[in-house]
Formats: sequence, structure tokens, C-alpha cells
Amino acid sequence: MRRSASLQRLLIYGLSGPIIALNVWLLSQLFHYFQHPITILIIAAIVAFLLNYPVKFFQRAPITRSQAVIIVLLITFTLVVILGITLVPLVIDQTIQLLNKIPDSLAASQANLEHFEALARKRRLPINLRVVTTQINGNIQNLVQQIASGALGFAGTLLSGLLDLVLVVVLAFYMLLYGDRVWKGLVHLLPENIREPLVSSLRLNFQNFFLSQLLLGLFMGVSLTPIFLVLKVPFALLFAILIGLSELIPFIGATLGISLVTILVLLQNWWLAVQVALAAIIMQQLKDNLLAPKLLGDFIGLNPIWIFVAILMGFEIAGLLGTIIAVPIAGTIKGTFDALKGSKLGDIGSAIS
Repeated sequence: MRRSASLQRLLIYGLSGPIIALNVWLLSQLFHYFQHPITILIIAAIVAFLLNYPVKFFQRAPITRSQAVIIVLLITFTLVVILGITLVPLVIDQTIQLLNKIPDSLAASQANLEHFEALARKRRLPINLRVVTTQINGNIQNLVQQIASGALGFAGTLLSGLLDLVLVVVLAFYMLLYGDRVWKGLVHLLPENIREPLVSSLRLNFQNFFLSQLLLGLFMGVSLTPIFLVLKVPFALLFAILIGLSELIPFIGATLGISLVTILVLLQNWWLAVQVALAAIIMQQLKDNLLAPKLLGDFIGLNPIWIFVAILMGFEIAGLLGTIIAVPIAGTIKGTFDALKGSKLGDIGSAIS
């Protein structure tokens, strides 16, 4: 009996790997085929999910849900317009200035490295940085060219982006009004033993994740802006917003954003880059040790290795959007399986007793 049970378990584990790989490949192909509508639907669902909190708040007053949804959308639209008039032009202007200044910064960094190499040669130190600097400068120039071409492509497809924005707003509006009906209809298609743990795990992971990541990103952007201004960091607003937006990428986003900003500042002033890195790391540690535990808690419960695997798989399937939603989806799957496993153990215990 034990031998047959172990063989059965080995067979299940052996077949699960190829089945999971096949499902990931099918999801990737399906997403690439329907990438545009799926992306719009996911973004609209996330927007509706986040706006549902203020809608519930306004529903405490004696008004209908439709009226609460309209009020929330009008407030959101007003805030977006204000940001578009005040903040967005500054960010675009600083981005253009940064792209124009990078070639001069590369030349300055090249001269500094040559000076450092000359000093090392005088002291007879076997240091040769020419190959390294040439490769670094070439990679940065290629990155700048890709960013510039992407910016031109974005400017050329501005009309399509505005149309997508309108579609997202309209879909989010209808999801806020009728999303509960659609969700309940989809949930009732699931088996009863899976329905309840899946719904509770999905709500817990997505609610905590998106709301907490948004607040943590806002904290990083708002707190670093005055610090960078005091340090007289060039493009302070752009760099602070870049680090804040990178927080939306779970687990590794803030580190990547801080590293990128530090490298960009390093091209201009190495001592200022050290100060920027220290300030950003200190704020990141405050966020991770004080704010993140209160906002996130232990709702995902995933090993960091599995978080990395989920992020990589999400990026492979759906790019940047996949990296953002991969962790809550993985947490939902784990939470559902843990709940099912716990219910089975409870049933066995009750049967034995």
C-alpha cells in the first residue's frame, strides 16, 4: 500500500510539471493573441477595484450606488485633469532635458574614468577601464536611443492611447455598477468546495496588494521629492516619481528604480549619487520595516523564491502588466490550496473523531 501510494504521488508530481508548463505556454499564446482587449479589461478591472473603496464610502450617505459611482468618477476625473495640467508637463519637460543631457554626462563620466585610470597608472596599479567604460557607454547609448524611439512612437500613437483611456473609463464605470452581478455569475460556475476559499483569497490578496502598493509608491514619491530638492538633485521630481512608480512592481521594483536613478545621477556627480542612494535606501527601509508590515501583513505568504518565479512567469506571459498582477494571483492560488487542504484535514479529523 505504501509503495503504491508513493508511486501514485510520484506520478502526480511528475505529470504536474508538464501540465503547468503547457498551461503557462497556452496562457502566453492566448494573451499575445488578445493582448489589447485583455490589457484594457485588466486595467479597467483594477481601476474599478480601487475606486470601489470611495464608492462604498459615499454610499454611507443616503444616495444610490449609481450616484456614488458618478460622484467618485467626477472627483477622479478632476484630480486627473489637475495632475495633467500641473505635474505631467513638468515630468515631460524634465524627461526631455534628461535625454538631451545624457550624452554630455557620458562624456564627463568617460573623462573622469580616464583621469582615475591615469592616477592608477602613476601608482602602478594594473587597472584598465577602457573596455568596461566603452561597453557601459554603448549600452547606455542604446538604452537612450530605445527610450527616444519609444517616446516618438508613443507620441505617434497618442490618439490610440486616448481611445484606450476612454474605453478603460467606460468599462470601469460599468464594472462599478454591474460588476457584482457578473462576478457572482462567474463564481457560481465553480464547484462549491472551491468557490468560497477562492473568493476570500482573491479578495484578500488583490485588495491588500493593489491598495498597499499604491500607498507605498505614493509614500516613496512624496517623501523623496523634497529630499532630492534639498540635495539639489537635477530632475528631482522625475527621479522621485520614477522610484515611486517602480514600487508598483512587487518585491524588486523599488530596488530597480533606486539603482536606475543612482546610475543616472552617477553620470553627473558621483558624490551626489552616493547621497541619492543613501536617502532612497533609508526611505525604502522605513517603508519596508514600518509601513509595509502594517499595509501588507502576511497576506501572500509566499516564499521569496516563488515570488521571483511568479514575477518572471508574469513578465513572460504579459510583460509589465504580468509582473504587477503575478504576485496577487500566485498568493490567491496558494491561499485557495491552503484553504482546501485545511478543509480536507478538518473533514478527516471530524471523521476520525
